Amino acid sequence: MKRILVPLILAGVTVFAGCDMFRKLAGRPTQEELMRMEQMVQEEKRHQARIDSLDRLRQAKEDSIAIMDSLMQIKGTILNPSEVGGLFTTKLDSKYYVVVGAFKNRNNAEDLFDTVSERGYKPILISFRNGFNAIAMCPTDSVQEAFASLKRVRSESFCPDDVWILVNE
Repeated sequence: MKRILVPLILAGVTVFAGCDMFRKLAGRPTQEELMRMEQMVQEEKRHQARIDSLDRLRQAKEDSIAIMDSLMQIKGTILNPSEVGGLFTTKLDSKYYVVVGAFKNRNNAEDLFDTVSERGYKPILISFRNGFNAIAMCPTDSVQEAFASLKRVRSESFCPDDVWILVNE
């Protein structure tokens, strides 16, 4: 009878107490503790993702400030369309453009447009409310790319000294 009773008691204890009792006796974490640890790991991953996101934003701001400092050193200009009289009819798709010329006379703007096109660039003609027509090129949404384009375009023979960056906000 004892032979049957001992295994029966052990089976009953196992069924009713579950593996957690044996885990505890063995010094191992219980199911509840394992779930809490998994939740902590997931929460730590979410916090780390947030920290990484904030680090990327901080780095982007630092890069933008460094580029603005570089623009000031090379005496570059950044203008918003409202500072040049506002856009007339042109809808701009990108945030930054390198402007190589702005003319009251549309024929002069078209001549520069053709010159820039012949050099392999894809210029666009931007019309402002104050009557000026600007030749813009190198559209981008990154201030870093805009600055790199400005430096590259400055080496072109058609580029004047007063080339500037238009910021479309």
